[in-house]
Amino acid sequence: MTRLKIRKIGNSLGVVLPADALARHKVVQGDTLILSDTPEGFRLDVYDEAVAEQVEAGREVARRYRNTLRELAK
Repeated sequence: MTRLKIRKIGNSLGVVLPADALARHKVVQGDTLILSDTPEGFRLDVYDEAVAEQVEAGREVARRYRNTLRELAK
């Protein structure tokens, strides 16, 4: 576990991620991260476009077949 300190960065607040943690997760400058709220606190994940496309495809199927899925869930 790594402790991070919140710092002022321009007009915002932010944290600096340690280089060794970034290297372990193969994150480089310019990558996109996703910050999620969880019951335990924050979760930080690397944005993966392939996963995002799969999630969007699943949402589209759920929208298109909403009634069918509702019936199957009974």
